[in-house]
Amino acid sequence: MGVRLMVIDDHRLLAEALASALKLRGHRVLAAAAPTSGAAELVVSRAPEICLFGTAAPAEPGTFDPIVRIRRERPQTAVVVLGPVPSPRGIAAAFAAGAAGYVRHDERIEGVERAIAKARAGEAAIAPQLLQGAFAELLNPAAQPDDEGRRLLQMLTPREVEVLVRVAEGEDTRLIAAGMRIAPSTARTHVQRVLMKLGVGSRLEAAALAARTGLLDRAAPGTRQGPDSVG
Repeated sequence: MGVRLMVIDDHRLLAEALASALKLRGHRVLAAAAPTSGAAELVVSRAPEICLFGTAAPAEPGTFDPIVRIRRERPQTAVVVLGPVPSPRGIAAAFAAGAAGYVRHDERIEGVERAIAKARAGEAAIAPQLLQGAFAELLNPAAQPDDEGRRLLQMLTPREVEVLVRVAEGEDTRLIAAGMRIAPSTARTHVQRVLMKLGVGSRLEAAALAARTGLLDRAAPGTRQGPDSVG
């Protein structure tokens, strides 16, 4: 039986793609929206059974404040967090706020559905390997953890970073070209280079990888070039 749910993510393209996939699998998606700062208002007004709450920074202070309000005002709604490979602090913060589960952004749709079913049944929806990884990190913290987002960002030119941000915002080639004052053919070339450098096969995969690693949050400030910039 389909579930009445909402998908909320700061990156609209990801929210809409996941919502479309869930609709095709028989679920009733009440809304696919961004940003997560408005999640509480939407959930309180629409009262879904499940809210999928996407974030690229689970360990940042205040990230899960909307979940606290949702649990207070709509306790019958279970919230499942969609996030990057979590740190122990990120997992703890999600569950402390009242989340019913935590699923990686790059999880297959079947895994997301399993988490939805568990949360709907009142169970904790988190893969055992995520808990194991969290405990392992707590017991044996890395001295210098690998920052995948920073590593990927260093692989891209400033212009390619801007293209990636626009791709993640759902812009097609025409909009990217117009916004950057470059030819469509040049925009397509930039997009292909971004996909190649990130090692992904589609724009959606690029957006998901950027969101999962926090790359977009690092790149966003001052990324877009002014109208006089050269393509």
